[in-house]
Amino acid sequence: MSSIPKVAYFCMEYGLQSDFHTYAGGLGILAGDFLKEAKDQQVPMVAIGLKWKQGYVNQRLDEHNYPYDCYKTYDYDHLEETSIQVDVTIKDQQVTCKVWKATDFGNVPLYLLDTDVEGNQDKWITAQLYGGYTEQRIAQEIVLGIGGIRVLRQLGLEIDAYHFNEGHAVFAGLELIREKMCCGDSFEESWRTTKEEIVFTTHTPIEAGNESHAIDALCYMGMTSYLSQEQLIRIGGSPFNMTVAALKLSRKSNAVSELHAETANTMWKGVAGSSSIIPITNGVHPKTWVDDRMSAAYEAKQGIWNQHQELKQELIDYIADKTGASLSLDTLLLGCCRRMVPYKRNALIFHDLEVIDPLLKAGKFQIVFSGKAHPLDETGKKVIQHLVTIADKYPNQVVFLENYNMEIGHYMTRGVDVWLNSPRIPLEACGTSGMKAAMNGILNFSTLDGWWPEACEHGKNGWQFGDGYSTEKIKIVDQRDADSLYAVFNDEVIPTYYDKRDQWVEMMYASIESTRERFSTKVMMEKYIEELYQK
Repeated sequence: MSSIPKVAYFCMEYGLQSDFHTYAGGLGILAGDFLKEAKDQQVPMVAIGLKWKQGYVNQRLDEHNYPYDCYKTYDYDHLEETSIQVDVTIKDQQVTCKVWKATDFGNVPLYLLDTDVEGNQDKWITAQLYGGYTEQRIAQEIVLGIGGIRVLRQLGLEIDAYHFNEGHAVFAGLELIREKMCCGDSFEESWRTTKEEIVFTTHTPIEAGNESHAIDALCYMGMTSYLSQEQLIRIGGSPFNMTVAALKLSRKSNAVSELHAETANTMWKGVAGSSSIIPITNGVHPKTWVDDRMSAAYEAKQGIWNQHQELKQELIDYIADKTGASLSLDTLLLGCCRRMVPYKRNALIFHDLEVIDPLLKAGKFQIVFSGKAHPLDETGKKVIQHLVTIADKYPNQVVFLENYNMEIGHYMTRGVDVWLNSPRIPLEACGTSGMKAAMNGILNFSTLDGWWPEACEHGKNGWQFGDGYSTEKIKIVDQRDADSLYAVFNDEVIPTYYDKRDQWVEMMYASIESTRERFSTKVMMEKYIEELYQK
């Protein structure tokens, strides 16, 4: 393993365990899986993140079915306090960061910076993951990036590749440049040599996931303590775009599926000096997400249906405990579990209620939803309200599990019959929840977005709906995709479940066989090492 480059992995969130509140959703859960796989493969990696005092938002429903946000201060039993402290400059003030270490989850060492330190003027920089407004976000990114590099220096680690998982870590690149300039190198030379040390993963084509900050805001927050305003603009533009800066600071970048690579290269083709963007499709950590009993049934080539029914009953019991709803073991159960944003179209199946209402009244299917909206995303919250209102109309058939977390994800990706995914193409960069479901024998039913075009064998290991059509005219594409969803659901999914059980079980085996290795973090990590980390 000595030939593998030594990697420092930077990410804003890490989903290692449900009650370890350092994650918001898919990005963090992927990062957690990645650290576990690095441990499994003995990759010489160390990870850098932030210790979130209140984690991500807890989201509950009021009497009008509208989500409201609340926060809780957490005690972290799984962290070991280190003797390391580092300082960063924010708004001309010194901010001291305490450093904690997490290694109890089968992961490589993860160091978390914490500004809740006596003497700091603003202890709340690391209070809420993705909370607050522009100033707090910039401060968090200064702590993650600049503070993270200084932690590595305190640890005395030699690093060959600094991996920025999303643009939040970009200020680490600025710190690397500043270090070299302090040793006498010019800005140009420092940038050139730093570029050889950094790799970058971009995760979304959505604007909100590609942050920009006004140059005046960066200067106000103290970024000119590290580089001049002119140098900041040369790297990230004005306004300063974190993704643009990451692309210009890295020697190589990757997207998280083959389709996403096409989208990203088109999206960022005008960035002068950008690194190339290659596809490395995300994977999931089977030891974390695949039920051992289902794996045993698959390996034995018998009992897979009975084992699935057992897992389905466990989900039904969980739903009853959380909501009081009583679902049926013998009725087709769909699951839809993801962040609540418009492009994911979580409510697409209800696009034409006159089509879907007779199926629900006839007891042909039931469906469970879960997911959170960002605290500042009122549109996403209205999607949740809409889904819960529909659930009230169809009790014991439509269910919404509030306050989505990894625990809910575990139950749903093991217990539903069909995994429904309906994003507008090409806005879903990958979508790893569908991989988890597929490895548990759950059949995906999805538009051809994200990872699914690489895996879908229609009618063999799942189904597609829609023909890949994309247009900026949202009403047209939504109607086309809804019509296709209903046609495939009525003509193929429902009849196969109720009338062709042997075919359904064959598809479950095919679902597992076609995904269990190909979309694992093992394969993903091997590609990162070969295609991204190696020079």
